[in-house]
Amino acid sequence: MSPLKRLYKFLFLFLSIFSGFPAMAASLEEMAGQMILVGFQGDSLDASGVAAVRADIAAGRIGGVMYLRNNVRSLDVVRQMNSAFLEATRGLAPLIALDQEGGSIERLTEAVGFREIASAERMAATQSPEQARQAYSSMALDLAALNFNLNLGPVVDLNLNPDNPIIARYGRSFGADATRVSQYATSFISAHRAAGVLTALKHFPGHGSSRADSHKGFVDITRYWQPEELLPYRNLIGAGMVDMVMSAHLYHEQFAGSSGAQLPASLSPNWITGVLRSQLGYNGVVISDDMEMGAIRQQFSFEDSIVLAVRAGTDILLFSNTARYRRGLPAEIVDVLVRTARADPEFQARIEESYARIVALKSRLDR
Repeated sequence: MSPLKRLYKFLFLFLSIFSGFPAMAASLEEMAGQMILVGFQGDSLDASGVAAVRADIAAGRIGGVMYLRNNVRSLDVVRQMNSAFLEATRGLAPLIALDQEGGSIERLTEAVGFREIASAERMAATQSPEQARQAYSSMALDLAALNFNLNLGPVVDLNLNPDNPIIARYGRSFGADATRVSQYATSFISAHRAAGVLTALKHFPGHGSSRADSHKGFVDITRYWQPEELLPYRNLIGAGMVDMVMSAHLYHEQFAGSSGAQLPASLSPNWITGVLRSQLGYNGVVISDDMEMGAIRQQFSFEDSIVLAVRAGTDILLFSNTARYRRGLPAEIVDVLVRTARADPEFQARIEESYARIVALKSRLDR
């Protein structure tokens, strides 16, 4: 047994004894379920899509749920739905996530009574890091009051292309300087941690220099990506300020591997295992960007994308469930994971590694 696998076996035992979480008792299906975070349909307690999520949580088919703007009818209803999701828990509490970056990338808005804050670009231009922390603290406390426990931010992409269609266009970057980006990201993260809300750095290895939008299709960053785009990750990992890293669907020919496939970072072991884990020293949870984005759906089959992502080192697979909504999507993903694991011991070991990381992360949440 390799030293890394021995470490994970020890972590399983430690968590099962001391954390109160069912690390050793989990079945393969339950471990696979924890690797799934899905979007849903519905904006009320009695919506069929909300009932399906509650059932999936209770059955251990999913490890988390993600809100989009169409799930938000009112703040009171959001609080009720989140309470219902938590009450459905039979084991590990679900991650209840949303994108609430500030500016135009927000799921909760003034229209439903939520206090909006400035975009990252404007925050860095008008506020000191300490002032930014205060603003993010207010937002994080408001999220926690609604029972959210994961905010999919901050964006640590460097603003290297002013014509970037998905980062610069929406003011999502704190700037072009890695040190400055790291400082404001720290403000974002520390404010959320104080409120009991986890965060996720995005979009690894860097979307700020790209010329295209991975939501819409294949994005090749080979000619544009710069090594300095890794610096915020290095800085924040070294400072112990990372709860989770989101991998992006970005292709770079030098990190695609020898198979001949044009693997984006989210499916590339060279990026996740080779760069993020080995070079940058990160051993926490990696979550994919939405696996239904054009950069994935147009290039890879449903099953291949899941298997490749997990083999690459991804721990949580995010599916918005918007490309072709179906209530049974979590069961379909679990089936792929379990079938592959039963045929391949190495793949099962990867699921066990991911489960250990997820359990360790969730042990930090108040229950």
